[in-house]
Amino acid sequence: MASANTSFSLGTAAALQLSINGNANFSGSSTLFMGSPISSGRTLHFSRHEGSKLTKRLVIESKRISGLEEAIRIRRQRELQTSSKSDRRPALRRGKIYPRLSVPDNIPKPPYVSSKLLPEISSEHQIHDPEGIARMKAACELAARVLDYAGSLVWPSINTNEIDIAVHKMIIDAGAYPSPLGYGGFPKSVCTSVNECMCHGIPDSRQLQDGDIINIDVTVYLNGYHGDTSKTFLCGNVNDAMKQLVKVTEECMHRAIDVCKHGAPFKIIGQMISEHAEKYGYGVVDRFVGHGVGKIFHSEPLIFHQRNDKPGNMVEGQTFTIEPILTLGTTDCITWPDKWTTLTADGSAAAQFEHTILITKTGPEILTKC
Repeated sequence: MASANTSFSLGTAAALQLSINGNANFSGSSTLFMGSPISSGRTLHFSRHEGSKLTKRLVIESKRISGLEEAIRIRRQRELQTSSKSDRRPALRRGKIYPRLSVPDNIPKPPYVSSKLLPEISSEHQIHDPEGIARMKAACELAARVLDYAGSLVWPSINTNEIDIAVHKMIIDAGAYPSPLGYGGFPKSVCTSVNECMCHGIPDSRQLQDGDIINIDVTVYLNGYHGDTSKTFLCGNVNDAMKQLVKVTEECMHRAIDVCKHGAPFKIIGQMISEHAEKYGYGVVDRFVGHGVGKIFHSEPLIFHQRNDKPGNMVEGQTFTIEPILTLGTTDCITWPDKWTTLTADGSAAAQFEHTILITKTGPEILTKC
């Protein structure tokens, strides 16, 4: 589950050079001609008559190229307009929210459940001894299994409240507590964020539609430790643009995980994510961050997913989440009156992936890998 970054409110043209003065000089060091690089390291000399003919020919060719480029530009613009019209989905609307589900008295509950206030992010870096690591692994393994099961339910016509019910039952049947339930007043056991919802979507009566994408964010509290993970799933026939967004978001997460190890700076995470996302023109959301996780749901270190110069290095035995959110459009957001559901301001799609990792001497260990 993402933590809000409160401190930050969390056409090819031919380059032609021609000089005619007695003799004509045509020179170029590096020129692009219809997308192909042309290099010339020498100067060509022409007579005045030859230069005049060359000038006319170049003007004609330039016009032809310009006209072709304009035709290509117009065609591409029409294709994009057609694509955007066909891919445009109705804006997300709130469905009916049903009452929160109960948890048996015998299941241990995290301390924040007794209050509706949003807990402060702890300044404690959670570094575990062998027993703590074993408990973390058990909680994360359960979270991964629950998420995998929740994803198997994603299909057109199911509503997100039904996913919440299924997740809730699986968690309590395992003797664990669904960590989001009651966290700062959150009314459900799982977060379900559809299409333009960046994160923290509240399950409701809205049915999933063919072509939707949905992030399901599962956190469980087992034996005093939280395991936290999320994944964006495809619902039915999803268009290519959204498929690629989902694919690249997962790649960003794994590229960031791969560079984690004892002594590595935290800022390398944001660098790796940003570099890969920028290749595709995607936005990286900076309002929501990863976080330390363990006995405490959200703690330091805060994990920034965009380029940053934040200090700090990873330590062996430490656990935290990496959970980038990428968007097709703006990274600006709006939050519904429920104070949780956060959408892209322009209605563009968003995708998120999350793993809890353990830092070891030799590298990262993904604890929520199913």
